Amino acid sequence: MSKTTILVVEDDMHLMEGIRDILEINEYNVLTATNGAVALELLRSQPRPPDLIVSDIMMPRMDGYDFFRAVRSEKGWLEIPFIFLTAKGERDDVRRGKEMGAEDYVVKPFDADDLLVAVSAKLKRRDEISRVWKGEISDIKRSILTILNHEMRTPLTYVVAYADMLHRDADDLSMDDIRSFLRGINAGANRLRRMIENFILLVELQTGEAKQTFDWRRNEIANYAALFGSTAKKYADFAMEQQVEIEIDVPDDLPPVLADGEYLSAALECLVDNAIKFTDRPETKVTLRAYEEDGYVCIAVQDQGRGIEEHEIDHIFEVFYQIDREKYEDQGVGVGLAIVRGVVHDLHGGIIELESAFGEGSLFVIKLPIVDNQSA
Repeated sequence: MSKTTILVVEDDMHLMEGIRDILEINEYNVLTATNGAVALELLRSQPRPPDLIVSDIMMPRMDGYDFFRAVRSEKGWLEIPFIFLTAKGERDDVRRGKEMGAEDYVVKPFDADDLLVAVSAKLKRRDEISRVWKGEISDIKRSILTILNHEMRTPLTYVVAYADMLHRDADDLSMDDIRSFLRGINAGANRLRRMIENFILLVELQTGEAKQTFDWRRNEIANYAALFGSTAKKYADFAMEQQVEIEIDVPDDLPPVLADGEYLSAALECLVDNAIKFTDRPETKVTLRAYEEDGYVCIAVQDQGRGIEEHEIDHIFEVFYQIDREKYEDQGVGVGLAIVRGVVHDLHGGIIELESAFGEGSLFVIKLPIVDNQSA
């Protein structure tokens, strides 16, 4: 196992050598530099960044503050813990270092134990954060693989199985059988398409590409009946399968909002998809309603489905978050509400509200500022 590497930046040669000796005696690998500029050159020449940096503040050419800012500006160095060395009584140095985000400081003059305790504590904390972060990443990867395994396999099974039967038994099938098989293929293909489109939109939202598109594509929208109608038509077959009725309630005189029609449709479709999907009882309704309230046009999607328990509500807009995945296998990939939040809040500057009663249903409301109350 390789030694822990520490970069020491100090213009006082005697002090720098003393720090180096203390650290090397305690089995640390030590790199040294006499100021921030030299330290940056040294960092860029290393195959891997050091595990910790100990830096003086007052130095020629580039002081500790400028060096710290330069280190934090590099993505590959962001996680390196940083300890400032400061003279006794220089409280401004301590305060400024903390404001900048330095992990710790050691006051000069110091003895070996003071330095070693600070170094050990920061390295231990870095390792703890790294373990937690790696564990979370591992959990996310596992969740994604589990979800994708189910969500891709199921619609592909529809497509492959029905296509295989059409190919093998075409001469013996009636026209009704063929239509039924084609509907199965179409259902599987649409499910895959929606999943892929949602992943693409999520990436666009998180990379900022969607914001750029929104800025040049947005325009005044007031035809909410058309928005609801196209969504209801798109989900008519799914609603019929679930024995759910889609009901629309839109007045004719609502004011316009500044929006992107495609992105707004995508958010509405995510809500409608969930509303239908999580309604287990037959002969129930999903209601799409629009109304004006307090300077906003409100777009509401209400269902009579499972509802959401109170302790889950704070998490459901997180990417890949799902409720009882082991129990409910119909949840999709867990990105729909994250897309809704991104489209409504991040792009349109709107608000998304949720009311839910477990076992009774949920009400999601998208609130978009009317044109008179926002800058174009």
